Amino acid sequence: MPRVSVLMPTHNRADIVGLAIRSVLDQTERDFELLVVADGCTDATCDVVRGIGDARIRLFDLPKAPHFGYANRNVALREARGDVVAMTTHDDLLFPDHLARLLEALEPAAMVWAYSRPLWVSRDGVIVPFGTDLTRRDELAWFLETRNTIPATCVAYRRACLDRYGYFPEDVPVAADWVYWKRIITAAGPDAIAYVSAPTSLHFCANWKRTRFSGSEEVQAWLEIADNADWWPSELAVDIPAGAVEQTIVADRMQSGGDAWIRSVRHAISHVLERVPWDQVWRRGPRPVTGEST
Repeated sequence: MPRVSVLMPTHNRADIVGLAIRSVLDQTERDFELLVVADGCTDATCDVVRGIGDARIRLFDLPKAPHFGYANRNVALREARGDVVAMTTHDDLLFPDHLARLLEALEPAAMVWAYSRPLWVSRDGVIVPFGTDLTRRDELAWFLETRNTIPATCVAYRRACLDRYGYFPEDVPVAADWVYWKRIITAAGPDAIAYVSAPTSLHFCANWKRTRFSGSEEVQAWLEIADNADWWPSELAVDIPAGAVEQTIVADRMQSGGDAWIRSVRHAISHVLERVPWDQVWRRGPRPVTGEST
């Protein structure tokens, strides 16, 4: 039996689903199965998947399910054979050590749900960090009460969660994954959450979203910082030619650059996370200091 079942839902993205699948097949952790859930695809998506010809891929070619197709995802999950379920999507890209790092985070028996730091890629190729540190109680409360800030691609959890807490809700029109994450986290408790602070994947805007920042106010705020900072690292700005699909360009950069490119992206993200607080304080300007220091 495979150690990990990777769930990849897809709907009519024959142009890029192969790139997403390749990023799964290139994992340093080799013991996995990939469950590709074709939710009512009417284009060549299934032909692309079948054409890859890897025995670890299991294609579920299903009629369109309501809403975002969570009922079809549950069909595949009921056949998942791995001890861990890892999520990804047809339009995101995984770094090669993505599964390995999430599995390491889940090694302690007390951990049941893990996630890594999200990196969002704008339509014009700007890479920004974002996410919520759910190991901090105030940020966890915000996540549970306000909205989701963690793309599904960043998440992995023990398969036992399916038996204990059920499957994806099928009657929720949007954000059913967030509803499911909250159910697991609330039941298992905050001490069962593992956070990988290093980024392990790239999350792109869905093609049906019409904004540069995927409709996220927080990502929009990060992009405004990137646009106005003369120190923003060049590694976090990929040039996307007019008319090009951003995943294609970034996947080529990741493939050609290899481990060195991924290290440079992670280093640049660390620089940004250290620089932004200083930059925001520094831009407030000097202020008079009163009292004596001790």
